[in-house]
Amino acid sequence: MFERYDDIERTHSFADLAFGQIKGRKLAAIPRNYEVWYAYASGYHTELSDAVNALIAEHGAVSQDQLDAIYEQFLSPGRLTDKIDVVGSRVMDEIEGVMRMIDSAAGQASAYGHDLAGASAKLSAAGSSDGVRAVIETLVRSTREIEANNKALEQRLRASRSEIRQLQDNLDAARTESLTDPLTSLGNRKYYDQAINKALLLAQKSGTPLALLVSDIDNFKKFNDTFGHLTGDQVLRLVALAVKQNVKPGDLACRYGGEEFAIILPDTTQRAAVSVAEHIRRAVMTKELIKRSTSENLGRITVSLGVAMFQPGDTAATLYERADKCLYTAKRSGRNRVICETDAEITRERPKVA
Repeated sequence: MFERYDDIERTHSFADLAFGQIKGRKLAAIPRNYEVWYAYASGYHTELSDAVNALIAEHGAVSQDQLDAIYEQFLSPGRLTDKIDVVGSRVMDEIEGVMRMIDSAAGQASAYGHDLAGASAKLSAAGSSDGVRAVIETLVRSTREIEANNKALEQRLRASRSEIRQLQDNLDAARTESLTDPLTSLGNRKYYDQAINKALLLAQKSGTPLALLVSDIDNFKKFNDTFGHLTGDQVLRLVALAVKQNVKPGDLACRYGGEEFAIILPDTTQRAAVSVAEHIRRAVMTKELIKRSTSENLGRITVSLGVAMFQPGDTAATLYERADKCLYTAKRSGRNRVICETDAEITRERPKVA
């Protein structure tokens, strides 16, 4: 593995900015404050940045209570768990309400059964048409009550089914949120970790090929430092769009971290994988970047990509390590390139076996 000095320098600069915000605003240097300001400095969490900017624009400052609220809303590890707990609680409330109505309906049905038994005895004993009529009228009233109760139960069941469907949608949305990068709408690192393990298991069982592409934006730190984090976010979205437009259904595109992307290509040969990588590289290179605030043309950006193929015995770590080595060979070889494991630049680095 190659040491990523650019990544180290960038994280240090984000840390300096975060501590500068804490110190300049006379806030406590506690971990959650640092986490909020680091996320703000990095610009990788646009919703959090927008919330902080709105507070600064409105109040000119950010209080500790406001920081705590931002942390709970955007960064707290339990926020998604809380959403899921709320959904689960509401589902249980719906089920309990329906069960109470069913119990009530069962009691009314039992009472109606007693009424029928009593009516049978009364009919046998009735000596006149008026007596028979009175018994029948009683049965009609009881029948109408049962029909009304059954209709109410049916309506409640229909409403509960609709409510539970909505709650299921909310649960699915929370699950999707936990696996999605908010800036690019690609899968996040958690999604990647789950997807690559499933893809490896499938490749091992089926014997089908599996390719992994790792992509990194060339000179991103310099671009970010020159034009600012908002423009840096625009670059990340542009690259994510190029990735989305050049993968097929069934391929799994993720933002691995920072400016690095990982694309899992199940049932894909090396030749096809290199073709996908080239399409992504060209799509990024041909797009001109326009700064939204000034309409200034900022030129073009490029990406480098590494391609590795699943080999028997591979783990998620070993497959990624080889793709990552190809990526950094591409960057050392001039950037804006695609390198795969069989390219001469990689094979020359392999130790010879005596």
